[in-house]
Amino acid sequence: LQNVRIDPSSISFNMWRDIPAPFYLSVNLFEVQNPEEVLQGAKPKVNQRGPYVYREFRYKTNITFHNNDTVSYLEYRQLFFRPDLSNGTEDEYIVMPNILMLGAAVMMESLPDLVKLLLSGALAGLKQEAFINRTVGEILWGYEDPLLDTINALVPGLIPFKGKFGIFVEFNNTNSGLFTVNTGMKNISQVHMVDTWNGLKKVNYWRSNECNMINGTAGEMWPPFMSPTSLEFYSPDACRSMTLVYEQSGAFKGVPTYRFVAPKTLFANGTDYPPNEGFCPCRQSGIQNVSSCRMNAPMFISHPHFYNADPSLVDAVEGLHPSKEEHALFLDVHPMTGIPMNCSIKLQLNQYMKHVSGILQTGNIQPVVMPLLWFAESGYLDGPELSQFYTNLVLIPSILDYLQYILLGLSVPLIISAALMMMSQKFTKEQHPHDPTTQSPLPQPSETTPLLQDASTPSQDSAEA
Repeated sequence: LQNVRIDPSSISFNMWRDIPAPFYLSVNLFEVQNPEEVLQGAKPKVNQRGPYVYREFRYKTNITFHNNDTVSYLEYRQLFFRPDLSNGTEDEYIVMPNILMLGAAVMMESLPDLVKLLLSGALAGLKQEAFINRTVGEILWGYEDPLLDTINALVPGLIPFKGKFGIFVEFNNTNSGLFTVNTGMKNISQVHMVDTWNGLKKVNYWRSNECNMINGTAGEMWPPFMSPTSLEFYSPDACRSMTLVYEQSGAFKGVPTYRFVAPKTLFANGTDYPPNEGFCPCRQSGIQNVSSCRMNAPMFISHPHFYNADPSLVDAVEGLHPSKEEHALFLDVHPMTGIPMNCSIKLQLNQYMKHVSGILQTGNIQPVVMPLLWFAESGYLDGPELSQFYTNLVLIPSILDYLQYILLGLSVPLIISAALMMMSQKFTKEQHPHDPTTQSPLPQPSETTPLLQDASTPSQDSAEA
C-alpha cells in the first residue's frame, strides 16, 4: 500500500510525477471532398486524412503538499511531430469547414439582421468563405486570421482569441488546470481522487448539480484494489466527469488487468438517458454539446465516426465507417495498484453548421453535425519501468501471497496431528482406566512416611482427623 501513495518515498511517485509511458497523440482530419455541392444543399462527403502523430510528453510542476493529505500540481504537455509514424506531413493542404466563420454565423443567428448584414459584408471584404484550404499545421496549431479582430470589433467578447486561430492552438505547452488530489496517506481508498480543480469542487458549465460534479481521479491513476465495476475521472478537455465501465479481465505483458470502456450512455441525450439531461440542450444520442464550455461555439464531442451514436448522424455525412476495433476507447488498469498499463482515449470534434439568413457565405448549407477531426491519446508501460513495476508491484506481492498459503498449508497438518494425538490419548484413558501405563504415578514417600505401612491401616493424619 505504501508504494501506491503519492509520497516521494513510494515506488509509484516518479511514475506519477513524470509519466514514463510513451504517449502519442494521433490526429485524423476529415477532408471535405464536395464543398461547392454542400453550399448548394448536398450531403457532405468526407475523406479521412492521417494519422498525423505527435510524441506527447507530460510532466508535473508546482507540486505542493498540504496538511489535509492532498497535493496540488500543474501538469504540462509538450507535443513533437513524428513524421516517421505519420501518414502525411504538416505541410499538406486539406479542405475543411471554416470553423471560425461558420461558428460565428450560428452564434450570431439570433442577432438583428443589420448586424448580420454588417458581418456578411465584412466577411466578403476579408474574402472569407465557408470552406478553407489550409495546411495540417495551420489547421491544428493556428494561422493568422484578420476575421478574429473583425468579429471582436463587431461583437466584443464573442471570441476570446486574437490574431491566431487553430483547433489545438491552446493545447501545446499548456497545462490542464490546477488539480488538487488526495495523497492516500491516511486513507488509501482516496488516493488520486480529485479534491478540487482550479479551486472548484464542481464546475458551472451544465444545468444540473450531478453533471457539474467533479468525480473520480485526474485520469492517470486510481485507488488500489479496484472492483470490476466502473471507474471515474474528470476531463478538463471534455469539461466534465466521465464514467467508464468494466468489460473484461486480461493481461498486458504478464500484468493482470481490468479493461474499462465507454458505456453507450456516455454521450446519450437526456431523452434516452435522463441523468444526461443536465448536459442539454441535446440533439441526437451519441454527441455531447460542449458549447457552454467552449465560448458558446456550436461544438460537439463524440466517439470517432459517430461510433455508438444515433445512425442518423452517420447517414448525414458520406464517408464515415464506425467500428469498435478502430474507434472505441479503452483503459487497461492493474486492479491491485490502480495503475494503467495500456490505454487509448479517442474523441471526435464536430461542428454544427447550417444556412444562416443574412449571412450570404453560408449559402444553402443544410443543418448537419459535421465531423472535423478525431484524435487518440495512447500509451502503454514498457521497458525498464514495466520491469520495475512488474517486479515490485506484481511479482514480489504475488510471492508473498503464495508464501502465506504455503505456510498455512504446512501449519494445518501440524495442527491436525496435534489434535489427533490429544484425542488418541484421551480415548486410550477412557478404554483402559486400570492400565498402569495410563495411571498417574504414585506419590513419592516423604521422610515421615513409615517404611512398612499396612495399606489397610489408616495413616496418622487420617487418624488424627
